[in-house]
Formats: sequence, C-alpha cells, structure tokens
Amino acid sequence: MEDKFKINRLEFFPVMMFSIVMGLSGLTITYQKAALWLSFPSIIGELMMYGTTTVFLLILFIYLKKAFKYRLAVANEFSHPVRINFFAAISISMLMLSIIYKEEYSFISAIFWYPGTILHFYLTMYTISFWINKNQQLDHSNPAWFIPIVGNLLVPIGGMGFVDIDVLIYFFSVGIFFWIILFSVILNRIIFHNQMAVKFMPTLFILIAPPAVGFIAYFKMFEVVDTFALVLFNLGLFFTLLVLFMYKNFIKIKFFISWWAFVFPIAAMAISAMLMYHIKASLFLGILSYLMIASTTIIILIVIYQTIVHIAKEEICIEE
Repeated sequence: MEDKFKINRLEFFPVMMFSIVMGLSGLTITYQKAALWLSFPSIIGELMMYGTTTVFLLILFIYLKKAFKYRLAVANEFSHPVRINFFAAISISMLMLSIIYKEEYSFISAIFWYPGTILHFYLTMYTISFWINKNQQLDHSNPAWFIPIVGNLLVPIGGMGFVDIDVLIYFFSVGIFFWIILFSVILNRIIFHNQMAVKFMPTLFILIAPPAVGFIAYFKMFEVVDTFALVLFNLGLFFTLLVLFMYKNFIKIKFFISWWAFVFPIAAMAISAMLMYHIKASLFLGILSYLMIASTTIIILIVIYQTIVHIAKEEICIEE
C-alpha cells in the first residue's frame, strides 16, 4: 500500500515545482550582484549557485521519471489551460542557471543557455498557438500567463557573447510585445470579472517581472539608461509598490506551491535596483537595493519553510 501511495505521489508531481528553481535562481543572482556591487561576501552567491543547481537537477530527475512512467499525466498537464504556462518554468530555470554561471564559468553557462533558449522558443510558440487554437475562458487567465513571456526577456541577459545581438533583440521584442498584450487581458479580467482563485493570488507578483527583467535585458544589450529603460525600471518599481500596498491580500492565504511566484519577481526587482544604483549611485537607489535584498531573502525563507512543512505533511504532490 505504501509503495502504491509513493507511485501516486510521483504521478501528481506538478510541473509547477520548477518555479522553486526560478525562485532560488533569482535569489542566487541577487547575492551574486550584491557581492559585485554592494561588497557582500561572495561565498553566499557561490554556495547558492551549487545549491540551486542541485535542486534543479533533482526536480528535473523526478519530473523526467514521472514523464517516463506517467506520460498521460504529463500530457494532461501540457493541455491544461493554466498548468501549460508552468512548463516554461523548465526553460526559464535553465536560462537563469546560465546567467548564474555566466561570469565565472562561461562553458557551463553555454550548456544551460543554448538548450534553454531552444526549449523556450518552442514553448513560447506552442503556448501562444495553444491560446489561439483553444477557446480560452476568461476565468483561466491569470498572471501565470506571463511566465512563457518573461523567459524571452531572460534570453538576452544570458546570451550576450553566445549569439549575434539581432537574435537577442528578437527575443526581447517578443517579450515586450506580449507583456503589453497580456497585461491588458489580465487587467481586464482582474478588474471587471470574477476574482482569481485564492491559490493564484501570489501570481500577482509576476506583474513585477516583465518590466524589471526587461530593464536588465535592455541595459545588457545596449548599456544605456535612456527614457525607455527608465520607463521599464519605474514600472517594475510601481508594481512592487502595488503588491506591497495590497499586502493584506496575501498574509492569510493558505500555502500553495504557487507561493514561489513571490520570489522570482521580487529578486528581479532587487537586481534591477542594484543595477540602477551601480549606474547612478543615488542614496534612494542604495536604500531601495538593500530593502529589496532583505525582502527577497525574508520571503524565500518563509516559502522554503512552508514548502518543507507541506512536503512533510504530504500535501503538495497530490492531485488538486
């Protein structure tokens, strides 16, 4: 009976588990940049680099095992109107690992970047064609739809030096365009239609990610802070302040694995703030950088604790 239960838990191991790698990767890059620009100890980012890689390989191994034993379960997730968006978390995890290794281990970075970019190109095309070919219900729309889009903005950050800049501009253009389109759809749903399911409320944090990541990608490609870059940075700051203003919406929510959606966007904004501080060196940006690092760290510690507790209670890898 016990073996059968373990098999069932494998069958219901969700693709959303890859969002854990997104969160840990975001925190890792945050501390790497904090070491570079704010004189934090470099050992923190280095240890997290190895830890994040280990978590990714473990989750990948388990999910591949699920794909081998329960192909129908994976196919059902891949055709689910909400869960399909989380498959992009696999390629995003690879792209973020490529960014983590880029400065010190370019070869390892390339090992993650090339397959991650190809996979994300496919998943972007498949997901958008899925939206077009299948009649989507407005109630299915939620900020998780941004996940396949944000990945396109990550490609230029890790891809400098690997391919021609025109290829990177392509991914950047796709990411920015669909961010604007999807934001209009999601805002329409949130304001004028039924509220999102409680377990998807944390995904509101994903609204921070496109402008914050877009700002980093834009600077990475062109090394200039012009009007467009400032618009992206300030929009990321606006959405950060917005979710802070709405904190009461989140403090009493029951734990779901989607809580990991908190971490990656906050980390992206922390990195954006540090980058802007590195460029402009203003007191406000310095204070903002430290506050964002502290917020990212506190949030991820809470989420890690809740994840461990609910895994121990066997409340995560079950059918919902």
